[in-house]
Amino acid sequence: MVTAWLTSPEDEDAGAFVERLLDGGVKDVGGFSLLCGKLRRRKEGGKNEVTPLAIVSNRCGAAEEVPWIAEKRGEVYGLSNTSYMDPVTWPKVELGKEKLSQAINESVKESLGEDDFVRKLFDVLDTDTLPPADGQSFEDIIFQLRKSIFIPSIGDPIPTVGIPKTDAISTTNQANTKLSDAVEDLEAEETPSTALPPIMSGPYGTQRQTVMLVDWDGKVSFIERSLWDDCGKPIPRGEGDMKFEFQIEGWDALENEYVALRNSRL
Repeated sequence: MVTAWLTSPEDEDAGAFVERLLDGGVKDVGGFSLLCGKLRRRKEGGKNEVTPLAIVSNRCGAAEEVPWIAEKRGEVYGLSNTSYMDPVTWPKVELGKEKLSQAINESVKESLGEDDFVRKLFDVLDTDTLPPADGQSFEDIIFQLRKSIFIPSIGDPIPTVGIPKTDAISTTNQANTKLSDAVEDLEAEETPSTALPPIMSGPYGTQRQTVMLVDWDGKVSFIERSLWDDCGKPIPRGEGDMKFEFQIEGWDALENEYVALRNSRL
């Protein structure tokens, strides 16, 4: 679905894409939420606004069931591992919205620059309110995860599943080489020496944190922070950051798209 959105025709607006996606059916797909939209600046009441974003999920059966957000300035939204329309809001979502609003208000009041604002946003993402595990297994505390924005490493490390080294299969055309022998050798080479671990075994926790900013000129700052390296060792905050900056194409070119989108939903 992500690929379908990213490869959709340039002249297809978000509303048309949502309808096309739902026509294909998503009710039988496993739980997911797809936040999508084409950010464009628009004017409403003399104020700068942006075109809204859609939240498509496996609970959406038709286009009219899809919620649209970010139509007005000064609003804060939250989405986690449940449906956006779920009547029971997770505590981490409420806490995140509260802390995000606080970070924005403080940054405006103190006239902070982008770097300081980003630091405040990463502080929000680092909020850990998870009760101590006290030796409990992941299964024992899984329902507690909805209370904390940041999830520290939970569970014990597991040994890496090894694959035995074998001699390469000869590709020479020898008359006495049997195809069945080659297949058996190949199967042995691709079979791990130990059984694969259970899907929920090993450590679990927040791996990456992402902050994305868009200014009123259409400039995007995308900062992704890695918290663990490839060997599962923690990375000090900031040392695993990657930042990308780019300009949104057509930022001012499609002001009429929002009008058409809004009219199609009336």
